[in-house]
Amino acid sequence: MSSPKKIADKPKELFVGLDLGTTKISIVAAKGNEQLEVVGMAQIPFAGLRKGSITNIPATVDAIKKAVTTAELMAGFPLTHAAISIAGQHIKGFNSTGVVAIKGNEVTASDVERALDAASAIAFPPDRERVHILSQEFIVNDQEGVRDPVGMAGVRLEARVHIVTASHTNLQNMAKCVELSSLRLDGYVLDGLATAEAVLTPDEKELGVALIDVGGSATHLAIFQRGTVVHTATLQMGSSHITNDIAVGLRTTIQDAEAIKIEHGSTTPDIGDENVKLQIPLLGGKHREVAKKDLVNIIEARVEELLNLVAQEIDHSGYRANLSTGVVLTGGGSLLKGFAEFSEYILEIPTRKGSPVGVGGLSEGVTHPAFATALGMAMYAYKNGLRSKVTPAPEKRNFERVFTRVRNWIEEVF
Repeated sequence: MSSPKKIADKPKELFVGLDLGTTKISIVAAKGNEQLEVVGMAQIPFAGLRKGSITNIPATVDAIKKAVTTAELMAGFPLTHAAISIAGQHIKGFNSTGVVAIKGNEVTASDVERALDAASAIAFPPDRERVHILSQEFIVNDQEGVRDPVGMAGVRLEARVHIVTASHTNLQNMAKCVELSSLRLDGYVLDGLATAEAVLTPDEKELGVALIDVGGSATHLAIFQRGTVVHTATLQMGSSHITNDIAVGLRTTIQDAEAIKIEHGSTTPDIGDENVKLQIPLLGGKHREVAKKDLVNIIEARVEELLNLVAQEIDHSGYRANLSTGVVLTGGGSLLKGFAEFSEYILEIPTRKGSPVGVGGLSEGVTHPAFATALGMAMYAYKNGLRSKVTPAPEKRNFERVFTRVRNWIEEVF
C-alpha cells in the first residue's frame, strides 16, 4: 500500500502580500533565499471596499479566507502571516525636513537618527497614523544629494523625508479583517511603494519615473527619483468610473458594462470601428444594436478626464522635468486597449505598461498587472524585513488545517 503524498515543508521564512482592491482581493505567497520564489497565489472577486476603506467586514473576511485557501492549496502548506497594501483617499503623503547639529566633527549613525526624528516630529490629528518615513536625501553643511552621510565631516546635518499617513480607523478595520481571517499582520505598505517593487527597474527609480496604478475606484500616483519616493497622490477616479459611464450611456447593467469594457473596450477608435455593431443587453432582458464607435467614445472621454487629472498632479508635484524614464502604467484599468498610447499622447511623456518581473517559482502566473501590487507586497517584505519567521508544523496538522479550510469553503459555496 502506497503512503499518502507528503505535504511540502513550510519554509522558515515566508513572505505573503495581500492586496485588498475595490473589485478583487489578490494574494501572493513567496519564499526567499537568494531569490524570491512564488509558491502560491490567488485572486477573488470582491466588493467590500470603497475608496480604500472597508465597508463590509464580514464580506472582506470571507473573501480573504477564500483567497488564502486557494493559495494554500497551491503552496502545499498553511499561510499564517501577511503584509497588506493600503490605498485610497484616506492616504496622505508629504515631504518634510529636519536639521540637527553634528556632535563632533563627523556624522555618526546617531546623528542620522536624530535628523530623521527631527524631520518626522510633526503633530498629527488623533485619527492619523504614520505608515512610512521614506528617506530622500541628506544635506551635510551645503552638500546636497547625500545618500549615506555616516563618516562625513561637517557641523550641520539636514534630512529630507517623505511621510505617508493613513486613517487610524481604516487601518484598524483592515487589521481586524486580517486577524479574523486567521492571519497575523506583518505590516502595512503603501500601494504605490509595493507595486514599484514589482514593475519598476532600479534605473527607472534612480533617474526619475512616474508610476500610475489605475485601480477600481481610484488611481494612485507615485513619483520616484534618486531611488526613492518624492511624491505620492491618490486621484478619486478609476476603472469603475469607466464601467459606470458605459452602463449609463448604453443603458445596461454594471455587470454587462464591465464585460463589454473588457471584451470590446478601447481608448481610441480603430479603422473600421464605425461599421462594427455590438449587441448590448438592456435592462429588462432585451438587446439592442450599438455602434462600437459609441462605446469607444464613452471610454475615451472618461480616460481623457482621468489622464488630465494625472497630468495636473504631475505638474503640481514639480517633478515633470525630472521624469527621465517616463511613465509606467499598471493596475487592471490600464489593460484597456490603447491605454498606454493614449496616456503618452495626453501626458506628453513616454509611457509603457508595467508587468511584474524579478521573481522565480510560479512567476508566470503573477506577470499579469492585476497581480503587481500583491507580488510587490511580498517583494517589499522580502527586501525590508517584514518576514514571517515560522517553524514547520507537524505534517498531519498542516494537512488538517488546509482540509478544514477547503471543506468550509465548499460548504459555503455549494
